[in-house]
Amino acid sequence: MGNAKEYSVEIIETLSRTVSIKAEDGPDALAQVKHLYASEKIVLDSQDYVITEFKLAESIGNKPNSI
Repeated sequence: MGNAKEYSVEIIETLSRTVSIKAEDGPDALAQVKHLYASEKIVLDSQDYVITEFKLAESIGNKPNSI
C-alpha cells in the first residue's frame, strides 16, 4: 500500500415513487406533484429505495488514503 493514491468515488442513491393525482392534463398533474413535493407533502424515504451506484470519479493525486 506504499504507492496508494487518493480517489474520488461518487455514491448515488436513487429513490423513486409513482403517485396518482387528478388533474386537467399532464402538465397540470406534473405541476401539482411538484408543488406537493416542494411543500414536503410528498417525502421519499427508505421505502422508496431503488438502487445504489458507485462511480469512480477521478484520481486526486499521490495523497495517502483518507478512509
